[in-house]
Amino acid sequence: MKKQDIINQIRAKKSFLCVGLDTDIKKIPQHLLKEDDPVFAFNKAIIDATAKYAIAYKPNTAFYEVYGAKGWLSLEKTINYIKENYPEMFVIADAKRGDIGNTSANYARAFFETLKADAITVAPYMGVDSVEPFLGFDGKWVILLALTSNKGSKDFQYLNADGKELYKNVLLKSTEWANSEKMMYVVGATHPEELGEIRKMMPDSFLLVPGVGAQGGDLQAVAKFGLNKDCGLIVNSSRGIIYASNGEDFAERAAEEAEKLQKQMAAVL
Repeated sequence: MKKQDIINQIRAKKSFLCVGLDTDIKKIPQHLLKEDDPVFAFNKAIIDATAKYAIAYKPNTAFYEVYGAKGWLSLEKTINYIKENYPEMFVIADAKRGDIGNTSANYARAFFETLKADAITVAPYMGVDSVEPFLGFDGKWVILLALTSNKGSKDFQYLNADGKELYKNVLLKSTEWANSEKMMYVVGATHPEELGEIRKMMPDSFLLVPGVGAQGGDLQAVAKFGLNKDCGLIVNSSRGIIYASNGEDFAERAAEEAEKLQKQMAAVL
C-alpha cells in the first residue's frame, strides 16, 4: 500500500482511526466460545461493525501467538478476511520484531508474504541491519518504535546521548534508512508535547499513535501536536472499542465507540 492510498482513505472516511485487534479469548463474549474459532468469530464481527469508521486494523500478534498454531491460524484468517472484504484497509502486524540478518529477513517474509500484512512494528535497538530487511518489500511499511506510551519508556528512551534524548537520535538516524514513503513511527498518545517535537523533526512522516482511550491518551491533544498537511496520524484504540461490551451486543457497541472517535477526527481534520 502506498502513502497516497492511506491519505486518500483518510480523506474519504474523514477518519484516521486504527482499531487494535488485541483479542483475548478470556475477554470476548461467552456465547462466541461455542464457535470453532472464537477469536476469528469475534474479530470478524468487530471488523464488519467498525470498517466504515476505520482506516486501519492492528492485530497485536502476542494475543494470537500465545495459542500456538491455532492462534496463528486465527491471525491469518483475520488478515485474509480484511484483505478480501475491505481491501482498502491498512493492516498493521503489531509484532515488534527486530533482529539481524536472515532472522529479520524471515520475520519480514512471514508477515509480508505469508500473512500479507501491509506493515510491521519494528524495534530499532539492534540498529540498521535489524531494520533494513523489512524495507525491501514494495508497498510494505516499517513502523519503528520511537517513543512509546508505557511507564517504562523513561528507562531508556529519554536517556541523553549527544545532547539529545535517545528517541530523538533514533528518529534522526532512521532517516538514513528510509523516507516517509516506507517508514512510520510509533509515538504514544500519552506524550503529546513530545509528539509536537517529533512532528517538527519528521514533518512528512506518518505517526502511529497508540494510547488513546483505555491508556489515557487525549485525541484533541494528539491532533493539536501531531497533524500535518496530509493528516499524518494513525490513532489506535483497542480495548476502548473492542471490549465496549461483553454481551451479545458487543459488535454494535464497538461500532458506537468507533463512530464517536471518527466524529471527533472528522471535526479536527
